Amino acid sequence: AERLRNLGRFTFADITSYRLDQGTVRTMAAISSLVVVVFYLIAQMVGAGQLIKLLFGLDYNIAIFIVGILMMIYVAFGGMVATTWVQIIKACLLLAGGTLTMILAYSQFGFSFSDLLTKVEAVHKLGARLMAPGSLLADPITAISLGLGLMFGTAGLPHILMRFFTVGNAKEARKSVLYASGFVGFFFNVIFLMGLCAIIIVGQSPDFFEGGEVGKKLIGGGNMVAMHLAKAVGGNMLLGFLAAVAFATILAVVSGLALAGASAISHDIYARVIRKGQATEKEEIRISRFATIGLGMLAIVLGIAFEKMNIAFMVGLAFGVAAAANFPVLILSMYWKGLTTRGAMWGGYGGVISAVLFVLFSKSVWVDVLGNKAALFPYTQPALFAMPIAFFLAYIFSKSDTGARAKAEKEAFEDQYVRAQTGFGAAGAARH
Repeated sequence: AERLRNLGRFTFADITSYRLDQGTVRTMAAISSLVVVVFYLIAQMVGAGQLIKLLFGLDYNIAIFIVGILMMIYVAFGGMVATTWVQIIKACLLLAGGTLTMILAYSQFGFSFSDLLTKVEAVHKLGARLMAPGSLLADPITAISLGLGLMFGTAGLPHILMRFFTVGNAKEARKSVLYASGFVGFFFNVIFLMGLCAIIIVGQSPDFFEGGEVGKKLIGGGNMVAMHLAKAVGGNMLLGFLAAVAFATILAVVSGLALAGASAISHDIYARVIRKGQATEKEEIRISRFATIGLGMLAIVLGIAFEKMNIAFMVGLAFGVAAAANFPVLILSMYWKGLTTRGAMWGGYGGVISAVLFVLFSKSVWVDVLGNKAALFPYTQPALFAMPIAFFLAYIFSKSDTGARAKAEKEAFEDQYVRAQTGFGAAGAARH
C-alpha cells in the first residue's frame, strides 16, 4: 500500500514505468489493464442484465443496453468523485442489506450452525460431500489455479490499484487496506451463511422455480439465489431494497472498471505515450470520455455474447488474468532492483497473452461460447500456468539485459523512492 501510494499518481502504469522506459512500459501496462478491465466488465454486465431482466421483466439485451448507457453517462460526467461516492454508499448499503438478509434467514434455524448444517446435508443432492473442498471445481489443479488468481489477481486489478491514489498519503492508504480487508472478510462469512440458508429456504420452495416445481430451473438462473432468499425472508420490501443495492453495486463496479480503462487510454497511452507528457488536463479528460463511450459499447456487445456464463466463474477468470497480466511486473518493479525495461516488456506481454490464450482455449470459452467440440487447454483457470510464464520471462530477459540503459535502470531503483517521497533525486535530496 505504501509503496504504491508513494510511487503512483493516477494508474498502476505510473509505478511500473517510474524508472523504466516511459513509452514502451506504459503502453504494455495500459494494454494489460484494458484486457483485465474487459474480462471483469463482462461478469458485471451479465449480472446487471440478469438482475434487471428478473426485476422488470425486460428482455436481457435491452437490460444490458440500459446498464451500458447508464455507466457511460455516470463515468463521463461524474468521473472519479462520482465513482468513489457511489462505491462508498453501495458498500454501506450492501453490508447492511446482506447482513439483515443473513440474520433473518439464519434465525429460522435458531442461529444454530450445526442444526443448519444437518438440515442442508439432508436435503442437498451432495449430502455430506457439500462441505468437502473441491465440489465447485473439477480438480485440485483448477482449485490451486483459482486460489492463486484470487489472491494475486486482487493486487493486479486496475480499478483496485487506482484507489490507492485517491487517499492523501501512504498512512491513509494502509488504513484503507485494513478497513477494506475487515469488511471483505466479514461479508464473505455473511455470504457463506446466506448460501447455506438458501439451499433450504429457496431450494425447497416451489415459488422460485419455473413451472412451480422444485428441482426445475430456478427463475432467473443460479445468479439470482440471493434475490430469492431476500424475498423469502423479508418479502417484496427486502427484495426491492437488495435489488436496488445489487444494481448500485454493479453500477459502482462497472463505473470503476470503465474509469480504470478510460484512464489507461487517456493518461497512459494518449498523454504519456502519444503526446509525450505535453497533453493538458482538459485534453486528458476529453479523451477519457471518448474512451468511456468505447468501453461501454464493447461491454454491451460482450455482455450479450456471454449471457449464459456463471458470474462467479467469470470473476474468477478476470482475477486469473490480472494475476498474470499485471501483478508480476508490478511486484517486480517495486521490489526487485534487477528489473529492466526489456524484462518488464517480455514479462508483461508474456503474462497477458498466455493468460488470454489459456482462457480462450479452455472449455469455458472454446466450447461453451464459441461452440467447438473439445477444449484445447484442459483447465479453466489460467493463473497457475500464466503467472510463472510472466515471472520467468521478466527474470530471464532482465538478467540477460546488460546494456547501459539497463544498468542505469537498476541503479535508479533506490533513487525512485527518494524521489517519490521528496520530489528530489538522491543527489538533490542530499543537498536538500
